[in-house]
Amino acid sequence: MMHSISCFRLVSRDRDRLARFYAAIGFTIGTVAPIATAEMALLGLAGAGTRLAMTLGPSLVELDCFEQPGAAYPADTTASDGQFQHLAIVTTDIAAAWADAVAAGATAISRDGPVVLPASSGGVIAVKFRDPVGHPLEFLQFPAGSNSAWTGAGVLGIDHSAISVADVDRSIAFYAAHGLTQGERGLNQGPTQVALDGIDAVVVDVVPLLPERAPAHLELLGYHGPRGAGRDPLMANDIAATRIVWHADRDALVRDDDGHLHQLVKTPA
Repeated sequence: MMHSISCFRLVSRDRDRLARFYAAIGFTIGTVAPIATAEMALLGLAGAGTRLAMTLGPSLVELDCFEQPGAAYPADTTASDGQFQHLAIVTTDIAAAWADAVAAGATAISRDGPVVLPASSGGVIAVKFRDPVGHPLEFLQFPAGSNSAWTGAGVLGIDHSAISVADVDRSIAFYAAHGLTQGERGLNQGPTQVALDGIDAVVVDVVPLLPERAPAHLELLGYHGPRGAGRDPLMANDIAATRIVWHADRDALVRDDDGHLHQLVKTPA
């Protein structure tokens, strides 16, 4: 069972380059440590690996580098592609955060910078982009007073990780079996969603899946169309193989029906 999110793990061949980028958008950079041999075996990888910790408010992101590198992030991936997964970062000043990201080397996914989503989608201001090696990210600015999980000013932490899935109902069942609770299901479409995702005529189901403890949670993105390209299953050392690490009832590497990887770490009750 997935009890709560411990951290998020990104794969990189160039740890120092990525660390500079994340420092520029507000993360505190920690220390490098070796990845344990037992964990390398769990990931199905030979050789050695190292890990750099980065913190942003209550959130932890770790950059994994492997002695035997995997595939680069596919250059033609869109938000509707089955491998797509982004981290949504909360800020109280999206204009400033976006300017810092662009100056540090971010590449836009959204067409016109930050956009205001309609009230039916929460009225948030959002922009999607990529870090310098391709990992998708999103800045979110909630309307004042609308989300009590986040207080303070500036860039605050990670609200959720969103994954693109082929069959929303199948994915809801999969994650319910792992202990997550479905939140309010929404349908996003129209000009602002087109601008946000950088995809014409987009219609997408958005389903929050909530663990026992907030704020970080999982979201499902079910695109009615257009659907992205099919991909081979990710290896854990591929750049696109972002992993959510969960406090859980066992140690395991779990792959959902769309190939997204989750690392479960046994945590005392």
